[in-house]
Amino acid sequence: MAQIPLDRDQQAFDARLDAARKDHTHEIAPDIAYRRLGIVNVIYIGLPGAGDRKWVLVDAGLRGTAGLIMQAAEERFGVGARPAAIVMTHGHFDHVGALEELAEHWDVPVYAHPLEEPYLNGSAYYPDPDPSVGGGLMARLSSFYPTSPVDVGSRLRILPPDGGIPDLPGWQWLHTPGHAPGHISLWRKADKVLIAGDAFITTRQESAYAVATQAPEMHGPPMYFTPDWPSARSSVQMLADLEPELVVTGHGPALEGPEMRRALDELARNFDKIAVPEKGVYVGNPARAADGSAYR
Repeated sequence: MAQIPLDRDQQAFDARLDAARKDHTHEIAPDIAYRRLGIVNVIYIGLPGAGDRKWVLVDAGLRGTAGLIMQAAEERFGVGARPAAIVMTHGHFDHVGALEELAEHWDVPVYAHPLEEPYLNGSAYYPDPDPSVGGGLMARLSSFYPTSPVDVGSRLRILPPDGGIPDLPGWQWLHTPGHAPGHISLWRKADKVLIAGDAFITTRQESAYAVATQAPEMHGPPMYFTPDWPSARSSVQMLADLEPELVVTGHGPALEGPEMRRALDELARNFDKIAVPEKGVYVGNPARAADGSAYR
């Protein structure tokens, strides 16, 4: 069952214009586009034709998708155009699948929150997923999803403590833990654009059918990979308080407008009822960085 269903009119892209542009992305602002790669989105920040080192990639998709990510980058920014940086919202398998290959190919720094560093330098595994929550096929299969770290070596950089993001003037990172201990979201105050990562999402990620159809809804973080529900609640409440005009998440279509904000506010106000499973491994027993239980 959908958490808070929304109409497709709330989607923030025009499929006809996207098809005409032929860069395999959904453009949601003049300098922001994303590409859906199966079950997950990667996000491109930079003006079309920006050129080499003049744009930034957010997240790195599934294993085996490096070629697709690079293809869209060249079509959007120019042949041979490498990013200035890769910014990671977190390090789950569906966000880091192509990271090592891309970082090496582009010789680019990778920025992340310090609490996410162990998952990106090869030193720690994530907590086990919980296939008992969510009820859909994607959730039931989650025990087979990788929790192992990647290692981007000397290219890994820790985000500045002041909230700034190198090579992204006007943007700030926000610590939004719950789905992962070092999870971040990206916020541009000038036009109230939010890149939420998986702090909340816009499809029912637990359901293979919903993932395939991309029916829009306001949804808490993917249940099967969220080990800290109290922190997840606080993160959604903080993001709702920003009153964003446009949101793009790690899973599902980008959304905009007053109905999106109403749904996000409802999710924040009724988070425990809407998003938190009644039972589960981590319900009442969170895995957190503070006591080391978020790292294996």
